[in-house]
Amino acid sequence: MDIILLERIEKLGSIGDVVTVKDGYARNFLLPQKKALRANEANRKVFEANRDRLVAENAARRTDAEAQGEKVAGAEVVLIRAASNAGQLYGSVSVRDIVSGLADQGHVVDKRMVILAAPIKTIGMHDVIVALHPEVRVTVKANVARSDDEAKLQSEGVDVLKAMFDDEQREIEEQAEATRIDTSLEPGEIPAELLEGGEDD
Repeated sequence: MDIILLERIEKLGSIGDVVTVKDGYARNFLLPQKKALRANEANRKVFEANRDRLVAENAARRTDAEAQGEKVAGAEVVLIRAASNAGQLYGSVSVRDIVSGLADQGHVVDKRMVILAAPIKTIGMHDVIVALHPEVRVTVKANVARSDDEAKLQSEGVDVLKAMFDDEQREIEEQAEATRIDTSLEPGEIPAELLEGGEDD
C-alpha cells in the first residue's frame, strides 16, 4: 500500500514522503496511529494544504522531546529480581517494568516509547533505548540485581557475575592445590612435610 508519512518513521522516511509498505502494517499501525495517510489524490491535496502546520507541530514535539530527553538520558532503573547462581532471572524484565521504574523517578514515558529488543533475562546493567520522538532517542540503564547491595556494586561498575565466577574459580584452584598429590616422589617415599610433622609430635 502507498502511504504519505505524517511524521518521520525510522527506516521508512520523513514527513511528506510517499512510501510503499505492507497492507497490514499500514492498516494496523500507521493509519490508526495517524502516522500516515493513504496516498491518493485527495489525501495529497489535504497533506500539501496542511504541510506547514504538520512540520511546525513536529518541530514543537521534537523540541519538547529533546527537553525531556535531557532529564531522562542516563537515568538508572534498579530492578530487584530473584535469580539463579548463574545470574538467570526466574522470569524476565519487561517494558512495563522499565516504564514503572522511570515513573517512580518522575519520568513520564509511554510504554510504546521503550525499545527492548527482547525481555531482559539476566542480572547486570542493560542499556534500554527510549524513543521520546521519532528523531529523539535516549539511553537509560536497567540495573537488574538480586539485592540492593548487588545493584549498588553494579552501579559502581562491578561485574557481579564475573566477580562471583572468579571467586568460585579461585576456591576450586585453592582446593585443587591443597589436595594435589606430589608426583615427584619415588614409590614408597614419604613427603618431607609429613616427616617434619611427625618429628614435632
